[in-house]
Amino acid sequence: MSLRHQAEYLAVRGAMAVVGVVPDVALEACGTAIGRLVYHLDRRHRRIALANVAAAFPARPVAEQRAIVRAAFAHFGRLLLAVLKFSTLTPAAMLARVEFEGEDRVRLAHAQQKGVLFVTGHFGFWELQALVHALRLPPMAVLARALDNRALNDLLERIRTRTGNSVIYRQGTMRRVMRTLQANHGVGVLIDQYTLSRDAVTVDFFGRSAATTPVVAALALRTGAPVVPLFALPLGRGRYRMVYEHPVVPPASDDPEAVQAFTQRCSDVLEMYVRRRPELWLWMHRRWRD
Repeated sequence: MSLRHQAEYLAVRGAMAVVGVVPDVALEACGTAIGRLVYHLDRRHRRIALANVAAAFPARPVAEQRAIVRAAFAHFGRLLLAVLKFSTLTPAAMLARVEFEGEDRVRLAHAQQKGVLFVTGHFGFWELQALVHALRLPPMAVLARALDNRALNDLLERIRTRTGNSVIYRQGTMRRVMRTLQANHGVGVLIDQYTLSRDAVTVDFFGRSAATTPVVAALALRTGAPVVPLFALPLGRGRYRMVYEHPVVPPASDDPEAVQAFTQRCSDVLEMYVRRRPELWLWMHRRWRD
């Protein structure tokens, strides 16, 4: 392990030891301060975020666009500390901090005995939703990319799996996903990352073409698993609302137009939430590259 990776790992472990005893109001203030510091120091991602917000909300004043970006950086500072905080809590303490909306939709989806595909994006407190999900509902497997820092990745995997979920990385993805769905468990997929695959589906996201993963459409067609969007919203003072939306009607066939229309519907649900709370989305990543 490199010295940099060792330092990163020790810093996170040290933060975990501290957040467990810090009150929620103070923790959110610390997260906000961390995010604002990164906003000032990380010029590259600040420029990307400002350009993305300007393109998504061209009618808004420049001052308002900058305020959204500053708030987005602050939000992700709070998200980081919230994940570390939840990693120190018991299952009962986690459940005491969250409320569920639409969980009956998930139970009805599981009643079909085909598993459930959950779609979301880098919005709100998505890591917390996955973490508490298995405390009330059948567990899910989260599709993820491994961190470059192996020690940090192992730590994050232990956090993600401590309530009964699992993590599926890129190698051997489809076989494990199929087994998970056949066991009538869930599979969580982030649909807001730029996709380099030749099979990528192009959707309209905030009026711009965005290459999107075809995996949700492919799995829905192959397995018949219902597709349920989910989002985790902050309520303040360390509390959160976990929302399960109405299922998205799956594609009727593998016709490219049907697959594109289905992927567009999934993306539209995410865009609806981002438009409501733009400060909760990851504007710093390159969603659009054309």
